[in-house]
Amino acid sequence: MSIISEVKCARCDRKYSGVRSRCPYCGARRIGRGKYSDESDNSKGKMLIGILIMSVLVIAVGVLLFTAQKPEDTPEPEQETESPVDPLINSEEEISGMDGTNPVSPPPTLTPPEDEDESPESSAPTVQSVMITYANREKKDFTVKLGETVVLRVRIDPVGVEEDILWTSSNRNVFDVVPTNAEKTQAKVTGTGKGNATLTVTVGGVEAECIVRGR
Repeated sequence: MSIISEVKCARCDRKYSGVRSRCPYCGARRIGRGKYSDESDNSKGKMLIGILIMSVLVIAVGVLLFTAQKPEDTPEPEQETESPVDPLINSEEEISGMDGTNPVSPPPTLTPPEDEDESPESSAPTVQSVMITYANREKKDFTVKLGETVVLRVRIDPVGVEEDILWTSSNRNVFDVVPTNAEKTQAKVTGTGKGNATLTVTVGGVEAECIVRGR
């Protein structure tokens, strides 16, 4: 069904669209609504147009009502909270305001680290090894006759250790030992009898031994 009504030409009696002002078949001008216009078709078209217009109006009114309503749960504006005040800053301001001058804090005191290795006991070298020598060679066993004398020396590592040197004989009936210098780095061994005995040199708790065989 067409929304636009048709009219009949007054000259040729043919139907054509009501939009035209002249008949497309014979060219006659249309007078009014035409000779034989279809009233029923025209009324139906007007009804459809009216329904469409009413629908558009109802939708527009619904949209306006929906947008105009105030939402129920409207969040309240947040209240601005005051920032916390540092009590230290306030105290400094009060102090500076009393005499008109700004307070000056004293510079921090720096304490130098304690050096644990500065004690004289830890700085002194300790004895690592002790050796009995004869003619610059290590001596661990030798023979001495009765009344014979042998001169021995002690070698200390590291050199320059200031420790007391002690020469001892395990049996003075076999041999006797006596230091020959003030530093006691050199000693004289004298045979006093037959048998075996042990010569010991002690430096800073470190010992060296040598077997002496008396003949």
